[in-house]
Amino acid sequence: MPPAPDAAISPIWAALAGRCPRCGQGKLFAGLLTVRPACPVCGLDLSAHDAGDGPAVAVILVLGAVIVVLAFWVEFTFSPPLWVHAVLWPVVTVPLAIAMMRPLKAALIVLQYRYRRTEMGP
Repeated sequence: MPPAPDAAISPIWAALAGRCPRCGQGKLFAGLLTVRPACPVCGLDLSAHDAGDGPAVAVILVLGAVIVVLAFWVEFTFSPPLWVHAVLWPVVTVPLAIAMMRPLKAALIVLQYRYRRTEMGP
């Protein structure tokens, strides 16, 4: 039986594990970034969530700054040819962006459930 809706589920754990914000057991995602319509364990309606562009903006700003700093460091330390940058940075950036998007999107949904529960359903 799933815990009561007011049970203390850690938002950090739920976000990192991609679990339901109410019960902490059901999977939040149906695919890579597709949120399930409802929790398979407790039945929480997840269709009302609105993560919007928040996770994407956070990834762009944080990861973009890190990649630019690393690109400058590689350029000034090793002075590689331009093709090295053209090959290296997409290979580094795309997997990191995908890896960051899932927990950030889950965190936003978990926090939205915690602080705007009435808008997401009972």
